[in-house]
Amino acid sequence: MSTTTRRRNTVAALLTATALAVSLGACSSSGSGSSAATKAAAAVPSTAPGSTAPGSAASGTAMDDQPFGSACTAVPKDGAGSFAGMAKDPVATAASNNPLLSTLVTAVKQAGLVDTLNSAQNITVFAPTNDAFAKIPKATLDAVLADKDKLTKILTYHVVPQRLTPTALTGAHKTLETDDLTVTGTTPDFTVNTTAKVLCGNVQTANATVYIVDTVLMPAS
Repeated sequence: MSTTTRRRNTVAALLTATALAVSLGACSSSGSGSSAATKAAAAVPSTAPGSTAPGSAASGTAMDDQPFGSACTAVPKDGAGSFAGMAKDPVATAASNNPLLSTLVTAVKQAGLVDTLNSAQNITVFAPTNDAFAKIPKATLDAVLADKDKLTKILTYHVVPQRLTPTALTGAHKTLETDDLTVTGTTPDFTVNTTAKVLCGNVQTANATVYIVDTVLMPAS
């Protein structure tokens, strides 16, 4: 089995395990909550659009229910690429309808992650804009796009396996790549890993909350 296949299988297994833990936690109605499934479910808040994560502000606040940020004005007002349109589609499909994210969509397709992201439940995606990818020298970007192992590692570093509302965004979060990323700031001024600014945040898709960022995030190793 190739390294690429093993990495894809690892990502898929992580997502499957998360979904299974949530399912088992929901089905269990007895015991003290000390089982592995219950603990795993408790660690993965299921934060649907318009709801809140544990410890966040009450549902219905502007910061948790609405997109925010300067780049939100560039999102189409109508159609599949609008906020309302993206909320109906899973995240990879929604991104393909957003003109700000066409390079990211190309990268996701190159890595073979479209089905993985679309089938995941309750994830957060930090989505670099086309301009973010343009900061990378063309030769370097072309080399990364041609290397599925490296590309998969970078892209899965942009995905957190739980749905983060703005009030739960600040702090360290483990990614599907397994390294942590760190978010600082408050609405509407968030920064990821000290360099990436959130340009348009709290964008809802059918299975994810998206924070559009101005810089491609790189895992430590």
